[in-house]
Amino acid sequence: MKAYKKVLKNGLRVVVVPMKDNPTVTVMVLVEAGSKYEDKENNGLSHFLEHMCFKGTTKRPNTNDVALELDKLGAEYNAFTSQEYTGYYGKVGRRSFKKALSIVSDLYLNPLFKAEEIDRERGVIIEEINMYEDSPQRTVHDVFMDLLYGGQSAGMTILGPKENIRKFKSEDFREYRDKYYVAEATTVVVAGDVEKQDVFEEVEKAFSGITTSKKVQKKKTKDLQKAPAMALRYKKTDQSHLVVGVRSLPLSHKDYLTVEVLMGILGAGMSSRLFFKLRDEMGVCYYVRAFNDGYTDHGSVGVWAGVNVARTKEVVEVILGEFKKLKDELVSEDELKKVQEYMIGTMNLRLEPSDSLADHFGFQEIFNLSIKTPKELSKEIRAVTAKDVQRLAKKLFVSKNLNLAVVGPFKDKDKESFNNLLKV
Repeated sequence: MKAYKKVLKNGLRVVVVPMKDNPTVTVMVLVEAGSKYEDKENNGLSHFLEHMCFKGTTKRPNTNDVALELDKLGAEYNAFTSQEYTGYYGKVGRRSFKKALSIVSDLYLNPLFKAEEIDRERGVIIEEINMYEDSPQRTVHDVFMDLLYGGQSAGMTILGPKENIRKFKSEDFREYRDKYYVAEATTVVVAGDVEKQDVFEEVEKAFSGITTSKKVQKKKTKDLQKAPAMALRYKKTDQSHLVVGVRSLPLSHKDYLTVEVLMGILGAGMSSRLFFKLRDEMGVCYYVRAFNDGYTDHGSVGVWAGVNVARTKEVVEVILGEFKKLKDELVSEDELKKVQEYMIGTMNLRLEPSDSLADHFGFQEIFNLSIKTPKELSKEIRAVTAKDVQRLAKKLFVSKNLNLAVVGPFKDKDKESFNNLLKV
């Protein structure tokens, strides 16, 4: 498997991933725009704009036109917004590639931003916010990011606050789009049974009208911590939901895959250390996961779980004990190999369909990383040693760097007792 890249004269990047005899083709457009390109006053605009691109274009002016055409193709389609990029995609049968490209490029290039549609969509997004606020399992991540980066764009939610959603007007969307949705910040990825030269030519035609203004950079995230920190958000729940974590490495760091392996030891699969300890041995949770979130200029790692309220502090101590164990003891070769093969196996399974491959290669390109195939990444994962893991554990898991976010039935008076736990 190989990805082919071409930069067009207008600065647009095109990545093609040929998949011979694959029955589907995915057209995906990614742009360097997201919540980290916002400030307090326009937080939530990137995500709201993503919604509005489906609500009528100059070529498909009615609200349902885009969805109707894609449904007629039997397509899977959607869009998503993250901190650093926004994506739009359509997955269709291979014979419908050109039609899908026509539709996806149109919704990306020519949204109308009708005032009446904006007013209708406000209610949709406010209900989306309400849905996530009702989910402490999701909310605890927002609390964690605010704890790490409060006062910066990196600490803001992607959906934004309701007061912002209620005030955005057509001109806000147009101004933001003109500023960030430019050729130099855009990548088009096509994966499936296609010929690369045909794709390059079709994309060049479809995106001939894209804005060619200079790309605007986001503000750099300040990533410093001098003492352990914790945040409580009271919610009457039957479980407490928590994240224990530290600041980590950006995506481009040479040790990024070592961090992936490190967190895999803690939480990759049902045989991982924390799944076995917290669920199988202690019986205190249904879910526990370890994560590694990397961005262009910062990163964080942590453990995320929903646990028995009465045993929350005990669980925090167990997690921190596993952090310390990774610092003090070398991982056995058997455990290391098991985790590496689990990571490689799940990656290969995940990348079978064309939309997953488009996302895989598009993610690397939009973050300006070296484009690597699954085979190349597998080789690098297998090259990580037990000493590499221990070296990173010693670097990351330091008492002053610890952070704890908890959503559950706790009050401010509980904060000090949680703070006292934060040491490794």
